Amino acid sequence: MGAAAALLAARLARRGFPDLGAEAPADVAAGYAVQRALAEAMGAVPPAGFKIGATTQAMQAYLGLAHPCAGFCAAEGIQDRVGSFRFADYVRPGVECEIGLRLGHDLSHGEHSRDSVAGAVEHVFAAIEVVDNRYGDFRAVGAPGLIADQVFHAGGVTGAPASGWPGLDLPGALGRVLVDGEERGRGLGEALLGHPLDALAWLAGSPLAGLFGGLRAGQVVFLGSVTPPIWLDGPCEVRVSFDLLGEVSARFA
Repeated sequence: MGAAAALLAARLARRGFPDLGAEAPADVAAGYAVQRALAEAMGAVPPAGFKIGATTQAMQAYLGLAHPCAGFCAAEGIQDRVGSFRFADYVRPGVECEIGLRLGHDLSHGEHSRDSVAGAVEHVFAAIEVVDNRYGDFRAVGAPGLIADQVFHAGGVTGAPASGWPGLDLPGALGRVLVDGEERGRGLGEALLGHPLDALAWLAGSPLAGLFGGLRAGQVVFLGSVTPPIWLDGPCEVRVSFDLLGEVSARFA
């Protein structure tokens, strides 16, 4: 069984990250190649979107990485406005307080800047990324393994398009995440590589974008979390709100 097939089988059985043995990716490039094969196995080519991980220094330190990383998002994992998930479907579920966007135009794979990607963005919104710690000691798994497995990705919820785009101060957007009404974290959009659109520019030039032939109109991008992941202890209600972007919610039953 190849690495992608082993990863998919473990997820379907609701097991943790499998021992890939000799099939384990040896470096970041190999990790992205396994992830591309996983997308094929899941019928997610082209993907509905992408997530960017480790866009803050705190998240890079948390994951033991020295750079951002990316994962594809399958359509069946993305819900709109109000998400509904089964807590038991995950190994150790968590949520992230994200700035999200939807592309109105394609972005070719290659070097981009904040200005060159801005015109491709149709909408921006508050978002929740659902993550799953399938790894136990994820630092022992290493960056190639995390990348192969979509960097914790397990789903997401997209909010309503924010009014005022373009022209919103995305770096100054203040996000908060609440679990059962209790605030568990807050942060600013500037935490995402200094500017959320710099994160999009990074994604467009990333190895993963190259493997999928660039980014396409209609795809959703979860640009990164302005807080560390919030790991959930049981069924609950989650709400993410940004002062400039609105709010989005999810229920874990």
